[in-house]
Amino acid sequence: MPRTPRRVSKVIVPAGGAVLAVSLLGMGSASAEHARPPDDALPTAAELDYTGSVDVVPAGEGEAEDADTVTGVVFHDVNMDGTHQPETEPGVANVVVANGRDVTRTDAEGRYALPAEDDMTVFVTKPNDWAVPLDEDNIPQMSYHHKPEGSPPLRFGGLEPTGPLPDAVNFPMVPTRPTNDFRCVVMGDTQPYSNTEVGYVRDSIVTDLLERDLDGAECMLLLGDVVGDDLGLLPRFKRMMSAVGLPQYYVPGNHDYDHDATDDADSTDTWRREYGPPYFSFDIGQVHFVVLDNAVYPCTEEDLPDACGDPDAPTYNGRVTDRQLEWLANDLEQVPEHTLVVLSHHIPLLSFIDNDHETHQTDNAQDLYDLLAGREAVSLSGHTHTLDQILPGESYAGWSDVVGVDEAPFHHVIAGAPSGAWYSGDLDWDGVPMSLGSLGEPRGYMVFDFSGPRYTDSFHASGHDPDRQMWTSFNTPQYRAWFEELREWTARNPNSADGVPPVNVNDLADTKLFTPEDLAEGVFLTANVWNGSRDSDVSVRIDDGEPLPLSRTQDGEGEEVRYGVDHSDPYAVVRQMQTARYALVSESGEERAQGWQQTRGNQRGPGAPQSVAESYIAEKSSHLWRVAMPEDLPIGSHVAEVSSVDRYGRTSTDSIAFEVAEERPTPFWRTEPWED
Repeated sequence: MPRTPRRVSKVIVPAGGAVLAVSLLGMGSASAEHARPPDDALPTAAELDYTGSVDVVPAGEGEAEDADTVTGVVFHDVNMDGTHQPETEPGVANVVVANGRDVTRTDAEGRYALPAEDDMTVFVTKPNDWAVPLDEDNIPQMSYHHKPEGSPPLRFGGLEPTGPLPDAVNFPMVPTRPTNDFRCVVMGDTQPYSNTEVGYVRDSIVTDLLERDLDGAECMLLLGDVVGDDLGLLPRFKRMMSAVGLPQYYVPGNHDYDHDATDDADSTDTWRREYGPPYFSFDIGQVHFVVLDNAVYPCTEEDLPDACGDPDAPTYNGRVTDRQLEWLANDLEQVPEHTLVVLSHHIPLLSFIDNDHETHQTDNAQDLYDLLAGREAVSLSGHTHTLDQILPGESYAGWSDVVGVDEAPFHHVIAGAPSGAWYSGDLDWDGVPMSLGSLGEPRGYMVFDFSGPRYTDSFHASGHDPDRQMWTSFNTPQYRAWFEELREWTARNPNSADGVPPVNVNDLADTKLFTPEDLAEGVFLTANVWNGSRDSDVSVRIDDGEPLPLSRTQDGEGEEVRYGVDHSDPYAVVRQMQTARYALVSESGEERAQGWQQTRGNQRGPGAPQSVAESYIAEKSSHLWRVAMPEDLPIGSHVAEVSSVDRYGRTSTDSIAFEVAEERPTPFWRTEPWED
């Protein structure tokens, strides 16, 4: 579904120099000389409606060109038809063009020339004061793939043979009013494995975005694992996401590859057909966005993990290829030092949850850090289905051995996931799985607000009030006993086990009511501040008392990830370890409708309600804070108000009511009053 057209004005400067504003809708071609009009006479990129494609002049239709050189012109698409009319549409000077390795700038007439290779993507870096056309799904059109023989046989088709090198590859664009202030919607893994799960994306993240204020938004950035291995879902997914009405920039993930490719050079061919280059750059305001493809598939024996190189069990590895590094070095040479560089890639450079795991971090992250030395930068990634803030100077055990990095040199954000923990858990009231993340956060997306080279980031929980930034709960003696018993059973019984768990949620005593004995044994208030970081200041005020500081359960000072009941989020755990959807059963005759399906058709149940997969359980977190409740709390009802001040000085709050009783009342229907 394309964006709803918005009537804006295009500026034409004819031979006399007068500025004419002409409606874009129903506009014919122009015939006079043109120049870039004043900025204040132009629409912003967010106001523009511009649909089109790259102008490719096939071999033999123009002047003969050197087969070893790709040439063309970047031009002002005055009549916005995507086709270059040399007499009326001037070239755009000083635009960066690349072939995936080499980088050049257009000359005064908008012309460029680059070495040609048999398998390459030629692309422009969108300047900050120009817009490239979008296709009907709002995908920026700024590249051309050249693969003369096409892809090898691939399950999802890959690229058709392109034949000889075109006589010209011309890139259209139109001028826009530059802005230093804009926002970008950013999200991690949407990752639907089926059409049912594509519907979950529609009913959660797309619905959320349609209901939110996106004024000033100029981009939507999806950080990989857009789908879950079935690349045949991509056309429907693109159409559905186009409803948001923003230009969509996509990062490939390890589940977006042609998994039957036998060489990494072919593994993104279907992706290239559907979206464009697997790595590229573009500019908005004073921000240089760099999209990287940092999942090598299939990885070879030259890669670090032991699993690489087995032809009978191909897998991926987190790494940026040498070709990309060469392109990035050339690309960054064109970027002013004061510009903020936003690295966007699927696999984290560094990870909290996978701190000692090779495949799930980028093993040559240091090469990227070296290229960015002295620049302001931020890293955005997905992959782990967690929301995580790693600030400069933070470190975790394992990084030095696995990635060769002792501490983070700049801000790293793992941006959460609209799919949460792979669409697990029970359905919420929108009919979408709750799918709480393994660090205890809800499904959702992020918004980055840029002002010049500075930014603020915020997380928006899907289906929740936009102002909600945390949830709170209590870690009680009863919760700890319940957790330990059920956790031990889950460790011995895989997903969809036939056995009955030893306890269920009905066996868990009310965690918001405790006795003096419970307080003496230890009751802890926990606050999962979803987008919290090392620099968050979290405190609680009980009734009208003085604020008590909460302590983060991780320090980020080189320690291991801390696991277990004392580092768990009771709010999330109770909902994760009692999933009734396992028990769904019918007589329809459709085996796949029983219980529920997850990932690549894996059947969960039917069976007794039980926990989600062990790795999803929120028994560890980098954004969980807690404090021991005072032992001298008086009998009665109380209110705890938790406040969090984030690294930007913004305050969020959450209130939780609780009781202190002399003894714990019976939780079930009381039969005694009715017994005569």
